[in-house]
Amino acid sequence: MAVATRIREVLVAVNQSRSRLLGTVAAGWFLVLGMRFVIPAILPTIRTEYAISNATAGVAVTILWLAYAGMQFPTGVFIDRVGERVLLVGSMLLSALGLLAYSFAPVFSLFLVATVVFGLGTGLYGPTRGTVLSRCFADREGVAFGTVLAAGSAGAALLPFLAALALDRVGWRIALAGAAPIFLVVGIGLWWIVPARPTARTDRSLLPDLRESVAGFRDRRLLLAVAGATLMLFGFQAVTAFLTTYLFEQKGLSTELAGGLLSLLFVGGALAQTTTGALADRYGTPRVLAGVAFVSVLPLVALPLLSGPIALGATSFVIGFRMSSGPLSNAYIVDVLPDDVEGTAWGLLRTSFFVVGSFGSVLVGLMADWNVFDGAFYLLAGLTALAGLIYLVLPER
Repeated sequence: MAVATRIREVLVAVNQSRSRLLGTVAAGWFLVLGMRFVIPAILPTIRTEYAISNATAGVAVTILWLAYAGMQFPTGVFIDRVGERVLLVGSMLLSALGLLAYSFAPVFSLFLVATVVFGLGTGLYGPTRGTVLSRCFADREGVAFGTVLAAGSAGAALLPFLAALALDRVGWRIALAGAAPIFLVVGIGLWWIVPARPTARTDRSLLPDLRESVAGFRDRRLLLAVAGATLMLFGFQAVTAFLTTYLFEQKGLSTELAGGLLSLLFVGGALAQTTTGALADRYGTPRVLAGVAFVSVLPLVALPLLSGPIALGATSFVIGFRMSSGPLSNAYIVDVLPDDVEGTAWGLLRTSFFVVGSFGSVLVGLMADWNVFDGAFYLLAGLTALAGLIYLVLPER
């Protein structure tokens, strides 16, 4: 209900054309983010089929996010040259291809190839989504970002849960490939609805844009915001990659129930995102980011100490609150980037903090194999607290 209310607020504030744009971009992010978290949700099944260790499974998730991260900078460059429409549609097509490729992965090496293709496809969407929202919803930026990212959180809650239910009925390959046609339908919608980018250009080489982007990175606001976002993302990637496995192996829950509790994490994230955007518009982004970070420490510390589906479900729900830092950080960073190279600079920054964040799953996988699974969550709690301290000194825009 809260998500629907927030969406209605945005639709009332914009004209019909922008309403369709917001809905279609949100639908694409619902699919992109949701399907990316299907892999961690079914990780225990994949580990069993391919007979791999926790560390190797963590590498698979890291490869997914590295492929995603690797597309951030080139996507940013292309935004400034071809505009968002081509890239958003390309994201849908390449993601669909990657999902179909899982059907032809009898060995783990081919599974990784399909994962790379899917990661590259989804990587086209992130920075492009950010700049099109910043460009078309400048008057309602915080709420628009929050609405779209809340749609992604809803997808991350629903799609992994549906995939977990489908495991026994159709198998994980069909569960993944079955989403490909939906990606294609949304891609068609994006082609018709996303407007051309007025600042798209082909008259400059990349080097001047890189120089201007790097010069803009000297801004203290950017340095602090990116540092905090990187720490929050590192913890998020690590938790979501192995929460299902942790609940299955350490807490004795079934795969289906563990997948359901992972979905609760994203439900918590979606609900938090519907409110923090408005709070940031009223009280300032740095204060709200710091509050989100410090609150996010508590469930990570509590998780190893609790047992039982109800307590673990409540903890998973609260862990999701950290997701609300995403739209706030995105809006803050994009807003202070140099306008003339916004896409290039945004893509370069996203590549940087997603590459660092992607190794969270490897770290947790290794700690799990070293029999210090609980300790991994305490470490992530410490990193989250450090992000909160950084946000405390972040200046207002």
